[in-house]
Amino acid sequence: MAPAPTGEFTALRLEEREDRLHVVLDRPAVRNAIDATMVEELHAVCDHLERHPKILILSGTEVNGKGIFASGADIAQLRERRRDDALAGINSQIFDRIHRLPLPVIAAIDGYALGGGAELAYAADFRLATPHLRIGQPETNLGIIAAAGGLWRLKELVGEPLALEILLAGRILDAQEALAARLVTELHEPAELVGAAHALADRIAAQDPLAVRITKRVFAMPREAHPHVDELAQAVLFESQAKFDRMQAFLDRKQKKQEQHG
Repeated sequence: MAPAPTGEFTALRLEEREDRLHVVLDRPAVRNAIDATMVEELHAVCDHLERHPKILILSGTEVNGKGIFASGADIAQLRERRRDDALAGINSQIFDRIHRLPLPVIAAIDGYALGGGAELAYAADFRLATPHLRIGQPETNLGIIAAAGGLWRLKELVGEPLALEILLAGRILDAQEALAARLVTELHEPAELVGAAHALADRIAAQDPLAVRITKRVFAMPREAHPHVDELAQAVLFESQAKFDRMQAFLDRKQKKQEQHG
């Protein structure tokens, strides 16, 4: 197993397995508000996963017996940020780094995912939720914009009409609305949410890791890069030993079935 991320973590709890890392956002006293410490610790997680690629599961914690993913950026810190802080892209840079991790990212969302918390969820490749989900962008009510991915990822995920209602009119989606918009793909009861995320991670882990990594990277390429990038990526995979082994195993299974029914 690769070494765990180094350093002391106070805003996150980490649970690592051979093929995945489960990161729990853990600032219950402030409803998992995303502050500078959490951002710094998420950068440490990304550094680890860039060097030792694994599936990442992100989930929240409980506050007074109710789940919460992330209530947004820490408003007390946000209140004091100025022009240079905005230009530094404190949240947008870490969310983009999470989105670009080599292997897939799964967000398991219970309760509120607002503002920066919603934008963190958008950065994942998969979003699973509970019936208690509430997700949206209240930034314009605070005199700012959703500058950490909301203004462009949300349009890609749910389409322009719904994205504009969320961004300009402050609409907060409940779980069924988010499911209907395909912003989340599965709903599970809170006690089953993390297990469902691990089940999805199991299905991903059953695939060839290199094929998954290359698929994720090529999927993110702009339209004008296709089909050329697909052909180059396939050329790499056609030479991998896993391709030969997995295809031979498929052919062996097929032949065995034919012999059993022959």
